[in-house]
Amino acid sequence: MAWLRRNLVVIVGLLVMAYILIPNLVVTVFSFNKPNGRYNYEWSQFSLDAWLNPCASAGLCESLGLSLWVAVVAALVSTVIGTMAAFALGRYRFRGRSATNLLVFFPMATPEVVMGSSLLTLFIAMGIPSGQVTILIAHILFTVSFVVTTVKARVASLDPALEQAAADLYATPAQAFWKVTFPLVAPGIAAGALLAFALSFDDYIVTNFNAGATTVTFPMFVWGAAQRGTPVQINVVGTVMFFGALAIVGFGQLIGARLRVGSRRKEAL
Repeated sequence: MAWLRRNLVVIVGLLVMAYILIPNLVVTVFSFNKPNGRYNYEWSQFSLDAWLNPCASAGLCESLGLSLWVAVVAALVSTVIGTMAAFALGRYRFRGRSATNLLVFFPMATPEVVMGSSLLTLFIAMGIPSGQVTILIAHILFTVSFVVTTVKARVASLDPALEQAAADLYATPAQAFWKVTFPLVAPGIAAGALLAFALSFDDYIVTNFNAGATTVTFPMFVWGAAQRGTPVQINVVGTVMFFGALAIVGFGQLIGARLRVGSRRKEAL
């Protein structure tokens, strides 16, 4: 019992993680299934057909390419805008700062149905036809708030004495930013960019409101395919995205560990 009390938090954490990862495990297993009918809900037999022919389902790769393009562009634009806004809100005092913080929070608190329908009304009033452009604008709008929140938390934790020390060593403001500030904020920027990419790639509701008749993203394709039969290739894409995300996180942790070891060695010398 004493051992259980000491490790209760770790055990509960591992159980929660296992519960969260069960759907991903099911998706991975069923990506190797060869269903008898249209629906990939029951295990039939092991097969590599879906992995060898990921684009066998008509329209899947086209929708996947569109989602990746929108997610990458939206993440890049929202990261640039959000990072600059985070520095402004986290470091400077100006008139309207509180109101700006409130406005940044609105897209995160607003239901997606309301946001999607409001954007659709705006685009119709402005005469902008629904399609890739409207989807991109909508995704940048709601992802930039998450980037601002993530980066601002990192900016708020910075020690101003580090930049002051750089200035004392005759560093210009630009040198102090790129040599001191940016490396310290970079993990927050990377986290905001990855979060923006994931939210954009995964979004269905806002996208469905602002997509054109022939503009189908991957979440929209999955929703439509589920009505008539789920292709196994969808599980393949989900498996690749899941393990790709794990690889990115693991790579980031490895780089962070090496940097920490390097800094400790320098301090020891």
